[in-house]
Amino acid sequence: MAKKFEHEIEVRGHLIDSLILTKIFDIIMDLNGEFQVQEFTVGKRKKDESHAKIIIQGKSQDHLNQILEAVYREGATSKIQQEIRLKPALRYMVMPDDFYSTTNSHTEIFHIGKWIEVENMMMDKCIVVKANRAFCTPIREIKKKDMIVVGEQGIRITPPERPREGVNLFQFMGSSSSSERPTQHIARKVAEDIYKTKKQNGKIVLVGGPAIVHTGADESVASLIKLGYIDAVLAGNALAVHDIEYSTLGTSLGMNVRDGTLAIRGHRNHMQAINSVFKAGSIPKMVQKKMLAKGIMFECVKNNIPFVLAGSLRDDGPLPDVITDMTLAQRKYKEILKDAKMVIMISTMLHSIATGNMLPADVKVIVVDINQPTVTKLMDRGTWQALGIVTDVGAFLPLVTQEIQKITK
Repeated sequence: MAKKFEHEIEVRGHLIDSLILTKIFDIIMDLNGEFQVQEFTVGKRKKDESHAKIIIQGKSQDHLNQILEAVYREGATSKIQQEIRLKPALRYMVMPDDFYSTTNSHTEIFHIGKWIEVENMMMDKCIVVKANRAFCTPIREIKKKDMIVVGEQGIRITPPERPREGVNLFQFMGSSSSSERPTQHIARKVAEDIYKTKKQNGKIVLVGGPAIVHTGADESVASLIKLGYIDAVLAGNALAVHDIEYSTLGTSLGMNVRDGTLAIRGHRNHMQAINSVFKAGSIPKMVQKKMLAKGIMFECVKNNIPFVLAGSLRDDGPLPDVITDMTLAQRKYKEILKDAKMVIMISTMLHSIATGNMLPADVKVIVVDINQPTVTKLMDRGTWQALGIVTDVGAFLPLVTQEIQKITK
């Protein structure tokens, strides 16, 4: 008789409406495995969880392990709980070869006979265990002899649920993107969700690129900050430079934002803006000296809204406020993103991707960009509560701001 290679798993949660069970079945079949559903209990009410027990069969132990590793990442756990395995880091910034690579979903580890929540959840990191606590840790923060989780056993992932408060923008458009022209309807729905998040004291972070200024949406974003709907701004050198250029000279990259005409000697305006900041000493000092009296950066300083500007090789200047140390910039981004409930990503692929990699899967994300591939890439990060809008931010953001102003009247 041929030896059977099988293992029993179980899975709990909103298995049907969040498609968790469908994903597990798809994985098993895609990997040419077999499965038998031993037990399936469906929740009777909307908020009730479902529960399933499934036997998975593989062609060999290695084949079975491959399937198990994949389904564990979708929320399945072994019927027989096993302790996590730990190995020490041999030196600074070096993980054991078989380290567990994290997802951005809520994660727990089975350690010393109980489940422990992994803190500071992010994707593509490792898990370090210290004093019976578990931390999601980037490679640059690993110290020699840190105890790191290896393999897949003893790990439980809880995938994000679909929103359960009824059909809303993030439910019927979640995990997809819309290329429709901006409409009052979509803008109203976005405005309502921003308003609702803030009313519940949720932290809202904006990640922005210079297209906000180029397209004429600068004043709309400044208004959102002034009205108290943005709690922090993450960007690069360019957004700050062109915001200050527009606020002081009326141009962006030398073009008059109002009518799109080329300004006289406009080619030097962004350098003049940079020079003005260096002359003042910093962006806050520029505001204090009344050299800057409007715009996104002005409203951040005036309303004590923290901002982090991360540098890159292509930066002109960069401004004295820009962090040119990549590791430090990452750390500052993470500090700002802690406890965020909503992140609005506008026309900046690189800063948005970096931000997305630092977010747990249950954070609401709004992505607005004229470039379809950019929106698709940003949307594909494993969150149900995401909305992608392919459109001109210069047309869309003023609509959102207008709708918020209507709500607050």
